[in-house]
Amino acid sequence: METKKIIKYIKGIASGEEAIEVQRWINASQENAQKFNLLKAEHIASTFDETSRSANANKSYNNYRARIDKSSRNQKRTLWSKTLKYAAMVAVILSAAYLYNKGGFKANEVPIPKDAIVLELDNGAIKIINEASSAKFVDAKGNTIGTQKGSKLEYNNNSPESEKLVYNTLRVPYGKRFDIVLSDNTLVTLNAGTSLKYPVKFIKGQKREVFINGEALFNVAKDEAHPFVVNAKDINVRVLGTVFNVSSYPEDLNAKTVLVEGSVSLYQEENYQPDKAVLLKPGQMASLNKSEQSMSVKEVDVSLYTAWTNGTISFKHEPFKNIIKQLERHYDVVIHCNNKELNQTFYTASFNNVSLEYILQTFKNIYDIKYTIEKPTNKKIITINQ
Repeated sequence: METKKIIKYIKGIASGEEAIEVQRWINASQENAQKFNLLKAEHIASTFDETSRSANANKSYNNYRARIDKSSRNQKRTLWSKTLKYAAMVAVILSAAYLYNKGGFKANEVPIPKDAIVLELDNGAIKIINEASSAKFVDAKGNTIGTQKGSKLEYNNNSPESEKLVYNTLRVPYGKRFDIVLSDNTLVTLNAGTSLKYPVKFIKGQKREVFINGEALFNVAKDEAHPFVVNAKDINVRVLGTVFNVSSYPEDLNAKTVLVEGSVSLYQEENYQPDKAVLLKPGQMASLNKSEQSMSVKEVDVSLYTAWTNGTISFKHEPFKNIIKQLERHYDVVIHCNNKELNQTFYTASFNNVSLEYILQTFKNIYDIKYTIEKPTNKKIITINQ
């Protein structure tokens, strides 16, 4: 983990995505947690400004000094190490008082659980979504812009018009899925390990554009006057009203778009140019090779690419190394496969709402693989040796 990123988190200026990354790093081991606490203490001490102490901080400091001086007069021997310890404590207390009065502590410093679904508002504020309850979200003027109930967040189409686009970002961790209904009634189902940046309310006369990192199934509300564009970094998907799946995880070699119904246009340029766009028909998948920037289109069984929305893991003639990625995202685990031959072996299977142990045992019984499961931290680590 980069020290710069940790310091940004400590200062409260890290983005939601960075904050989650740092939290996962902290929770990974006791050593990481100790390093974080040390960096935080050093940062607090370094930001302490002697001339900017508050009156309360001065009082706290003088009280500590008085105690130390009195103790020194009453004791014949000097406990040097203990004095240093108290001095360090005083510095931290004074620094904390200074930063608090200056507003140096931000909401982003509140620990974010690694398995939390996170909503980042346009002002950078972080909201933890509790799937076991419900909540309302309001804008700066107190207007309700959206409501959340269980694993679904729905934005209000009747919220006041805005002169400029205001964006929220929703982040779903590994091991979970989540539904969001945008202000135009477009339904988006986010897969594990996915983030979606979107306007709180679309503006009339402008295209409807969202930004995705990961995988999602879009059921776009039809509006011929306002095209809907999904920006997946390497590829843009333009539609008027249709159902399609987009998968564009950063670590994947290909960005894939599968059309369920309707029609879509795919393009790589910043602005849409019809003569350069690739048109898809229902039942087709476009696959963009990120490194070569080349695109191919073929007929597919769309159910294989949308089954995840129902908790089903499906793969057809997929190499084991690709299957591992699906399992890691779906179950929020880490899988190491030390068998190179196994990684290149192709498999076809479908598992509907079963445990990871069930899948591993199935591979063990049929293909005779050997594996171990450890949990040194909050995340399971599976090692496959054969």
